[in-house]
Amino acid sequence: MAVTGWLESLRDAEKTALLQDGRRKVHYLFPDGKEMAEEYDEKTKELLVRKWRVKSALGALGQWQIEVGEPAPHGAGNLGPELIKESNANPIFLRKDTKVCFQWRIRNLPYPKDVYSVSVDRKERCVVVRTTNKKYYKKFSVPDLDRHQLPLDDSLLSFAYANCTLIISYQKPKEVLVAESELQEMLKKVKVAHSSDGDCKTQ
Repeated sequence: MAVTGWLESLRDAEKTALLQDGRRKVHYLFPDGKEMAEEYDEKTKELLVRKWRVKSALGALGQWQIEVGEPAPHGAGNLGPELIKESNANPIFLRKDTKVCFQWRIRNLPYPKDVYSVSVDRKERCVVVRTTNKKYYKKFSVPDLDRHQLPLDDSLLSFAYANCTLIISYQKPKEVLVAESELQEMLKKVKVAHSSDGDCKTQ
């Protein structure tokens, strides 16, 4: 079963963990060289950050790609593309999950709630956001469903609008909830280093 396949790949990955600032940070190194880093709230076990890094064809490490969590603030780390900043008024898209839902927020959308339509495109396996005034359009996938090879279901999708932010929720299927609780059990067995500085040492 696909769910087991994803859990198996997590089980086979080389894992290191660090407890810092109330967050459990877990780093996964997969046999194919891909890296995944996750951060959980130590108290609630809620996923706060998930990001991926892949080596280039020449073996150089690429940039971290954020799947869940806030994008790094501009100016953090080394200067480079950050010098060219997007306007603060542009829509900002990010994912912030809850225990029971995958959740995405699109900030800086000033249109009234009745303008938005959020639906599932089963063929392309993505969620589509559009506005009747044709001012905003976005398609995005749900990587967790792809990894578990689960279909997208319109009935699990809902959205709310407040403070110029569109909040899209997709209820986690039971297969995902079971896999997430199994992962938490697995992570309990990973030895955790406690650190006051940012060093995460691989064993």
